[in-house]
Amino acid sequence: MNTTFPLHISTSLLLSLAIGSSLLAQGKAPPPAPVRTATVEQKEIATRKPFVGTVRPTQQAILGSAVDGRVIEFNYEEGDRVENGAAIAQLLTHTINLQWEAAKAELNVRKAELEEMENGTRPEEIEQMKARMLAAEARMRYLELRRKRAEDLYANQKVTSAEVRDEAVSAADAAKQAFLEAKAAYDLSVAGPRAEQIAQAKARVAMQQAIADELEDRIKKYTIRTRFDGYIVKKSTEVGAWASSGGPIAEVAHLDSVDVVANVPEQDIPYVQLGEEVTVEVFAYKGHPFSGKVFSINPSADVRARTFPVKIRIKNELVDGKPMLKSGMMGNVLLQAGQQKVAKLVPKDAIVLGGPAPMLYTVAKSADGLTAKPVTVQLGEADGGLIEVLGEIQPGDQVVTRGNERLRPGQPISIIPTTENQTAGS
Repeated sequence: MNTTFPLHISTSLLLSLAIGSSLLAQGKAPPPAPVRTATVEQKEIATRKPFVGTVRPTQQAILGSAVDGRVIEFNYEEGDRVENGAAIAQLLTHTINLQWEAAKAELNVRKAELEEMENGTRPEEIEQMKARMLAAEARMRYLELRRKRAEDLYANQKVTSAEVRDEAVSAADAAKQAFLEAKAAYDLSVAGPRAEQIAQAKARVAMQQAIADELEDRIKKYTIRTRFDGYIVKKSTEVGAWASSGGPIAEVAHLDSVDVVANVPEQDIPYVQLGEEVTVEVFAYKGHPFSGKVFSINPSADVRARTFPVKIRIKNELVDGKPMLKSGMMGNVLLQAGQQKVAKLVPKDAIVLGGPAPMLYTVAKSADGLTAKPVTVQLGEADGGLIEVLGEIQPGDQVVTRGNERLRPGQPISIIPTTENQTAGS
């Protein structure tokens, strides 16, 4: 599966071929071919299958208007990033602002009335009421004496007439009522407002406060805000347009992390586990795998396809401030689709393709040294940079991983020491 190898190996091979050709011409055997090898491993692996998945935002919402109004501002364009709480659009609020100001002024009046009642009557007012009461009492006594004198004169048939007597009696009665009224007013000023009146004033303040709060809350609804970080993926209105209550304004998608949704058939779903590490290969980014975890397994299948939606949560990557993974992209999701099994694994570079069947070269020992032994294999599950092989090889065998493309069966080989490998790779 490897079609290129390090420069020092290529140079060695070319040199070996050149020397070999020269030696063959002279009737001598060519030198061993330099190769790099790896050991056949045996371990448990899981059977995995690729499932086509679609990238979806972890959060997506259509922002609507809760009130009717004219759009006077739209602060973002499609593709722009927005932060939680950002004002996306603004509706005209002139009329409702006037109503709110009037409601606040009325609230201040109600509060002042309540404060006046809670403070009670001022001392100066009490003194004024007391003076009026005393003046009314003095007038009442004077007119009471005048009535008695008029009644005595009338009873003794003096000069006073019945008309004068009746007038004196009426004046005295009126003065008494005026005194009682002044005394009641004085007593009320001393006692202050009743508890019921204060309670009514408090209720009027609370009612007006609710009206002002309701208007303030409505004003907030004239500003359309996002409730999470994300990107504007759709504009549904423009400045100057009329926004209706419940109508769409914009659509926001959270792409800092994304879900790749794959539909897994019912026969494979028992092997998929929550939290399982998953590799996702998005078609738009060849050779750039993304790592994620199984975030959720929907327990309700599509009754027609008999597949279960599985979400793989992936942390997105940014390029020039923009998310690499975008909503709607497609890719392959490698999910476990079978039980664990013991397998023989070799590096993928050990596989030689192009013949009737995949093959590899193992290192065989002979009296003359090391030679390349071809082994036909069947390929199984991939496990990172390794791949399962089925054939006549055993754990611990050495397989050629570099220089195998030009080998011939039985050709002498020499293994490049590890130190030389590391030096060449550094």
